[in-house]
Amino acid sequence: MSINFKRLLRDYNYNLPADFIALKPVRPRDSAKLLVYQRSSNKISYDKFFNLSGYLPLGSVLVFNQTKVIPARLVLQKESGGKVRVLYLGRVGNYLEVLADRKLTIDSDIFLNDKLKFKVIKHSRAHYLLKPSFAVSQLNKILEQYGKTPLPPYLRYSPLSESSRREQYQTVFARVPGSVAAPTASLHFTKRLLHNLKKSGVSLKFVTLHVNLGTFAPLTQDQVITNKLHREYYEIDKSTAQFLNKAKMEQRPIIAVGTTVVRALESSCVANNKIKKLRGDTRLFIKPGYKFKFVNGLITNFHVPRSSLLMLVSAFLSRQKLFKLYNLARRRNFRFFSFGDGMMIR
Repeated sequence: MSINFKRLLRDYNYNLPADFIALKPVRPRDSAKLLVYQRSSNKISYDKFFNLSGYLPLGSVLVFNQTKVIPARLVLQKESGGKVRVLYLGRVGNYLEVLADRKLTIDSDIFLNDKLKFKVIKHSRAHYLLKPSFAVSQLNKILEQYGKTPLPPYLRYSPLSESSRREQYQTVFARVPGSVAAPTASLHFTKRLLHNLKKSGVSLKFVTLHVNLGTFAPLTQDQVITNKLHREYYEIDKSTAQFLNKAKMEQRPIIAVGTTVVRALESSCVANNKIKKLRGDTRLFIKPGYKFKFVNGLITNFHVPRSSLLMLVSAFLSRQKLFKLYNLARRRNFRFFSFGDGMMIR
C-alpha cells in the first residue's frame, strides 16, 4: 500500500460512535433533520426536510434516482445439502453474477426449490456466474417471491422485518428494478413533500442509476491510481435530458438528490456541458479537484469514513469544510448513514 493511498484514507477517516448510526428511518420520512450549507455566503442552517422548499434557489430543478431496490439475497441449497447465501449483483448475458458466502464447485447445481435451480459456471474470488434453470426475464418475479432485501453492513442490527425493509428501504417513487442498495438521500422524500415542492415552483425530474455493492466496498489503491470506481449502469430518458439541458441553458440551479444522481448526470455530459450520453456504465470517480459540468448542488446523507462517497461530497466544498459540517451535525445529534438525516449543499 503506497504512502499516498494511506494518507488519502487517513484524510477521509473519522470516528463515529455507534449510537449515531440510524438503524431505522424516522416516521414520517420528511421529519428527518436537514443541514443546509450555502457556499456563496458560508451560511449554515438547521431544519427539517419538510421545510426544504424554503432553502432552494429560485427556479431550482431537483433530480432524483428512480431505481428500485430488489430483494437480491437468496438462500440456496448445495448438492451436499449445505446452505449457501448469495447476493445477486447483475446480469452478464443470460448468466447471473452473484456473491456467495460459501465456496461453490464449478458445474455443480444449487437449488432454490425442487423446480428452480442454478448451475455454477465460473468464479473469480467470491464472485460467481450462475446459469438459471428459468428464463432470465423471470428473475425479478422470483426475487420478489423468494428474495430478501439486503441492507448495508452497518445496518446488520437493524430491527426492521423483511416487510418493513421492502417498504422503508425504498423511495416513494421507485420505479425501475435493479439496485441492491437504495439511493438513500431520496428516502427523506414523501408524496406530501414532493407535492409541496411542485406547488412552490420546483421542477422534479427523474433519472435511473442502479446502485451495486461497490458503493459499500472499501476504496482500493487501484481505484485511486486508475481514477475509476465500481461500474454502475445509468439511463436518462430523452425528454428528461432535453428538459435538463434547457434548464441548464437558462441557468436554473440543478440540484442532485444523492451521489448516484451526480454520477449519472456528470457521466452523461460528454461535450459542451450538455447531457448527451443517455445510457451506459459509469465508473466516474469524483473527488476534490473535479470540475462539475452539470450539477450545481447536492442533497445527500452523512457517509461512512474513508469512502468514495465522502470524497464526492467534499468535491463540492473542501475536505476541511466537509468535516466541519460533520462535526456540527454530530453536536446537534444528527443521525448518520443510510437511514440517517441529511444535508443540502447549494
